Amino acid sequence: MAELNIVFIASEASPLAKTGGLADVAGSLPHALQHLGHKVTVIMPFYRHHIAASGIASKELGINIEMWADGIQRHCPLHEASVDGLSFILVEQDDFYDREGIYGPPGGAYEDNLLRYLLFNRVALEAAAQLETAVDILHCHDWQTGMIPLLLKTQYQHHPSIADAQCVFTIHNLAYQGNFPADWIHRLGIPSHHFHPGGFEFHQQINCMKAGIASAQAITTVSPSYAEEILTPEYGCELQGFLHDHSHKLSGIVNGLDINDWDPSTDSAIAAHFGPGNTAGKKKCKQALQESCGLIVSADTPLLVLISRLADQKGIDLLLANAAQWIERGYQLVVLGSGDVHNEHELHQLAKTNPQQMYFYRGFNETLARQIYAGGDIFLMPSRFEPCGLGQLMAMRYGTVPVVRATGGLKDTVTDYATHKTKATGVHFDDATPEAFDIALEQAIALYRNKTVWSRLRSNALKRDSSWEASAADYVSLYEQLLSEAGD
Repeated sequence: MAELNIVFIASEASPLAKTGGLADVAGSLPHALQHLGHKVTVIMPFYRHHIAASGIASKELGINIEMWADGIQRHCPLHEASVDGLSFILVEQDDFYDREGIYGPPGGAYEDNLLRYLLFNRVALEAAAQLETAVDILHCHDWQTGMIPLLLKTQYQHHPSIADAQCVFTIHNLAYQGNFPADWIHRLGIPSHHFHPGGFEFHQQINCMKAGIASAQAITTVSPSYAEEILTPEYGCELQGFLHDHSHKLSGIVNGLDINDWDPSTDSAIAAHFGPGNTAGKKKCKQALQESCGLIVSADTPLLVLISRLADQKGIDLLLANAAQWIERGYQLVVLGSGDVHNEHELHQLAKTNPQQMYFYRGFNETLARQIYAGGDIFLMPSRFEPCGLGQLMAMRYGTVPVVRATGGLKDTVTDYATHKTKATGVHFDDATPEAFDIALEQAIALYRNKTVWSRLRSNALKRDSSWEASAADYVSLYEQLLSEAGD
C-alpha cells in the first residue's frame, strides 16, 4: 500500500513531556512508522515549561483555532516542534497546560481534566483537518483522547480531510479510565445520546475510556497477554463485559524501545560502554554505581535494582516485605522512584539503616536510571499487573537480568529460565506474594552464582531485539486492514 498519513494524538510524548510509558510510545513509535515509509504527525498539548525544560525549540505556526469550552470562547494557537524529522503540533492554552503537573499535583488529579482534554481533543481534530494531506489513520492513546473517535463520528464527520480517517484507540493502562460527573455533558457539548451503558456511561458518570472503546474502529493494548487479561474480572477494572462486546476489534501489540537512544555501546551517561560479546564495561558500570551510591564495592555481591513508580500496581509491597532479609543475606539494593508516601518512607528508612548495602533515590533522574540499568545485576519488576512495561526492556538492553511477575507484557517480553533454559532472558514468578517473589529471586541468585549460566542469560538479554521494527510493522498491517475494510 502507498504511504499512509498517520496522526498520533496523545496527552504526552517523549522527549517533549513525559510522565510514563505512554510518552515513550507516542514519541518513539512514530519514528519507526516513518522509517517504514509513512508520514506521521504527533499532536499534543503545549506544556510550555515542560517543553522548555526538554530543550527542544518550538515555533508558532500562525494558526489560531477558536473553540468554545464551558461557556468561554477560547483562542488556541498552534505551535510546531521537530525531533529527528518527526513533526509535533502543540496546542497552546496556558491556563490549562502550563502547570507544574501534566495531569495533576503530586499524587492527585486536576478537577478540570475533562475540560482540559476535551478542549485538546477538539482542537487536535481541527488541527488534523488542516494538514495538507487527508488523514488515513487517527491513532489515539488512553482516556485523555478517548472522546476523539466519538467526536469524529458525531461532530466532525463533515471535515473532508478527516472524515474517512480510521480511528485506532490504544489502551496503555485500563486502570485509568477518565471518569467524571455527568453534568459535564451539557457544559461541554458532549453527544448526550451516547450516554448509556453501551456508550460512555459508567455508574452514572462519563467514562472517556468507554467512549474510545465503543467508537474506534480498532482497539489495541500494549501486549498480547494484556489484551487477554483485560477480558477477565481480575484485570478488567469493571469493563471486562463491555470489552467482551468489542473483543472482535481488540488486539495486543507489544511495545518497543528506541534502541539508538537506549544503547550501552554508545550511552554517554554510563561509566563504560559494553555490548554482546564485550561485557567488560558492564563490570566497570557496576563498580561505578556502587561507588556513587555509597555501597561496598564488590564484583561478586549481587546488586539488585528497581526503577518504578512506588505504587501497589508495581508490587512495591512485595519488595518491602523482602528487602530486609535480602540485605541480611548480603545482597545490595538500589531503588529509584517516587509515589506512595508510606512506601517512600519505608525505603528511606531501610537505606538509612543499611547505607553500605542499600541506596534509595526519591524521584526520577534519567542519568541515574541509565547508570542503574547498566550497573545492576538483577532487575526487579514484581508488578501486580503490567500492560507492557518498558523497564524490563531497558534492563535487558543493558544486560541486567529481570525477575518479573508473569503478567501482561512482562510475560510476553521476558523469556523464563524455567521453561526455556537456553533462550532465557530472566526469571518469572506467578503469585503476587512476598514468598513467590523471594523464591524467584533466590532462583536468580543461584543462576548468578553459576558464571557459565549467568553469562548466557546476560548475553541473551543483551541480544534481545527490543526495537520497534516488528511492532511498527504490526501496526501498519492493522492500519492497512482497517482502510481496506473501509473501502470495501
